[in-house]
Amino acid sequence: MRNQPKYNFFKNTTYALNGLKDIIKYESSFKIELIICIFLIPLIFFIDIPLVEKLFLITTMVGVIIAETINSAIERVVDLVTLDHNVMAGRAKDVGSAIVFLSICLSVITWGIILVKNFG
Repeated sequence: MRNQPKYNFFKNTTYALNGLKDIIKYESSFKIELIICIFLIPLIFFIDIPLVEKLFLITTMVGVIIAETINSAIERVVDLVTLDHNVMAGRAKDVGSAIVFLSICLSVITWGIILVKNFG
């Protein structure tokens, strides 16, 4: 049987916000990516491009934040299991890093294509 309390929207929202506070407090990569998003997302609304392209830009940037959150969760679970060097633990962390890397690549390529298409 799972150790899971009955669903409660307000409690679950509190858990999610606690997770966000924690990742902002302890994860420097997340902070950097969040700051980039805070500066670039408002800029999107001042660029004269179609709405669909604006949504692509926002979506890819939010995707980086989501990927970093997943990576941080993977790293914490692995560290909970073992702090000793373990090949499988290292591979799990590498996969988490690959998620972030691929999301950043997608974001940079999307931004590049859309900006070159409209202004290049």
